[in-house]
Amino acid sequence: MLVVAVPVYIGRVPALLSEWLHEIKVDKTPTVCIVVYGNFGYEDALLELKDITKNSGGIPIACAAFIGEHAFSSSDTPIAVSRPDTTDLNHAEMFGHKINKTLQSISSLDHISDINVPGKYPYKDLEDLLSVDFIAISDKCIKCGVCEESCPVGAIDFENYFLIDKEKCILCCACIKCCSENARMMKEGIVKDIAIRVSETCKERKEPGFFF
Repeated sequence: MLVVAVPVYIGRVPALLSEWLHEIKVDKTPTVCIVVYGNFGYEDALLELKDITKNSGGIPIACAAFIGEHAFSSSDTPIAVSRPDTTDLNHAEMFGHKINKTLQSISSLDHISDINVPGKYPYKDLEDLLSVDFIAISDKCIKCGVCEESCPVGAIDFENYFLIDKEKCILCCACIKCCSENARMMKEGIVKDIAIRVSETCKERKEPGFFF
């Protein structure tokens, strides 16, 4: 069985993962598709991931959308703080048991019905936020290099941690969250405004969704 789990980025599967995901090649392999989103919405991401795995030769037998703390979450803009929590993990365990039962009940993969998941065609257009200068760095920075090491796309200069490649940056805020000195923060502007808006409108707890 193949399990593929990805974070949601602006309602879609992250473009950063697209090339890697499309290199997966399987032959009628039972597949579980999982997306993780920040209590805001996953829009077309689960449908897109399911389509990718099907095109790669997988046969989706289960899909799920779980909640994790939002990338923009902070002490000022809390969004799904500390998720996944114990309740989420209990849901995940039940999801695993249900998958096991589903596998045991399948007599032939040739007769598996398609799974209906939320989403629509064409997929949502990705908003162009990738070149936004949104990180402020204070004189608290001790040049420890943890931010550079934590950046998943190498957007922080190895020799000067104050330099950020805006074209590479994917707004994941990993460098902000990992800074032990709280030297990195969001500037006032479009990204901070989005964080405030999401924090204010997504206070109600959402629960994981499962599809078989």
